[in-house]
Amino acid sequence: MPAPPPDKPVYRFAPSPNGFLHLGHALSAFLNHDMARTNGGRFLLRIEDIDLARCTPEFEQAIYRDLAWLGLRWEEPVRRQSEHFNAYHAALDRLTEMDLVYPAFLTRGDVKARVAAYEADGKSWPRDPDGSPLYPDHDRYRSKTERRRLIAEGVRHAFRLDMGKALGLIKAPLNWMETGDGACGEIPADPSVWGDVVLSRSDAPSSYHLSVTVDDAVQGIAHVVRGLDLFEATAVHRLLQELLELPQPAYHHHRLIMGPDGRKLSKSEGSTGLAALRDQGLSGGDIRRFVGL
Repeated sequence: MPAPPPDKPVYRFAPSPNGFLHLGHALSAFLNHDMARTNGGRFLLRIEDIDLARCTPEFEQAIYRDLAWLGLRWEEPVRRQSEHFNAYHAALDRLTEMDLVYPAFLTRGDVKARVAAYEADGKSWPRDPDGSPLYPDHDRYRSKTERRRLIAEGVRHAFRLDMGKALGLIKAPLNWMETGDGACGEIPADPSVWGDVVLSRSDAPSSYHLSVTVDDAVQGIAHVVRGLDLFEATAVHRLLQELLELPQPAYHHHRLIMGPDGRKLSKSEGSTGLAALRDQGLSGGDIRRFVGL
């Protein structure tokens, strides 16, 4: 169940412990912390560790060390997604009961082969805002009998949202309120550009889209402050909020810190890792200046 409206606005920094934090994470953490303080709000830390294969206790402990070194303080207890799989299962079950979810059996190799065959004739396969090809519609039209047979045979599968059916249930235009570094004001949301997004897969009991939507509601997050790389994904989150009857937070998508190659930083960028910078003798105040605050 979503949290009741908070007395104070709630902000959250939500890293994944699948690598060491870098300068881009520092900017996001600083902004969430500072906006909470400026607006008399609360600052929460959430550990997004649904990917049990890549997320490790070592990286999680490094997050706590890095944020403390930056001079940030957060409320306890910290919400760890791996401790709340039941909440995501409940949300998935609700969408399933609405006949909006189907099992998807195509592997990445299957999808790649289908796209290559289609584009061999000079045609262009539709792609999502991140550049990935949209999932083919083959599984969406499988019979229930065939789906049950494949599952009984142990064929690995994910669960995907039937985007067309889901949008058919939305009666009013979708939008969100944006206050960030890109476009501001009321932003129209078009989740259809993402196709049939994954909600759960065999190696992760929830997707980012589903878990973050549930968590923000449960924690009463009033302001989602995150990087511009997630701007377009907000359309999917707004759709899930409407389908699950969850409250809508305001959004603030901030600028990204770019690497020497002009691309956004990744956790493999050792030179911009907070631990490496700390080992060089830099302070949290130095990092604030580095990220332009």
